[in-house]
Amino acid sequence: MIDAISQSLDLNSGPLLLSMQLAAVTTVILLAIATPLAWWLANSRGAMKPFMQAFVALPIVLPPTVLGFYMLVLLGPHGTIGAWWVELTGSTLTFSFAGLVIASCVYSLPFAVQPLQSAFELLGRREVEAARTLGASSVDAFMSVVVPMAVPGFLTASVLSFAHTLGEFGVVLMVGGNIPGETRVISIAIFDHVEALDYGAAHRLSAVLLVAAFVVLLMMYLVHRRWHHR
Repeated sequence: MIDAISQSLDLNSGPLLLSMQLAAVTTVILLAIATPLAWWLANSRGAMKPFMQAFVALPIVLPPTVLGFYMLVLLGPHGTIGAWWVELTGSTLTFSFAGLVIASCVYSLPFAVQPLQSAFELLGRREVEAARTLGASSVDAFMSVVVPMAVPGFLTASVLSFAHTLGEFGVVLMVGGNIPGETRVISIAIFDHVEALDYGAAHRLSAVLLVAAFVVLLMMYLVHRRWHHR
């Protein structure tokens, strides 16, 4: 049994490693984008806030195929972003790893923004204002006061973004296709095994994702528990 699992993982190490790389890159980019956006949402009282919240949350309710279709149109060689990318690099965004990263960032955006927004809302503005009265700049007050106090929010955003990207299927299939070594992530590899009626290989890869997701979530909850006890 162990030998069979090892052989299956060896044969599918490409999709697994590609999925891990995609999830890691997407998570880093999302944290950079979601942090200022979540801070603005947590502190804004303007009329645009509900519209921005709805826009951020759209990927949660939209079918992945719908989001994938519009991303395919936008990133395609004749799309607004895709045409600019072709002129700049000479290559297309669709059916490429770069295209997968962009699509994944859009698809997993709410899983990064919402935990951070909740964490910032719990903090309030009192600590930041106190730091400002002591002479700290806005950036310094945010980095030295807000970030340390919002560690659970950053942890949750990172874990959810990584796990959600790791398991995505519809969006990456429509934007990236199924190119071995470039866009064939593990979810697509599982789908290929099912289509080929190779349920054994599909089961082994699915089990790897299942165990990995459980371990990551368990670690997150344990860290949260320890943090709150502190």
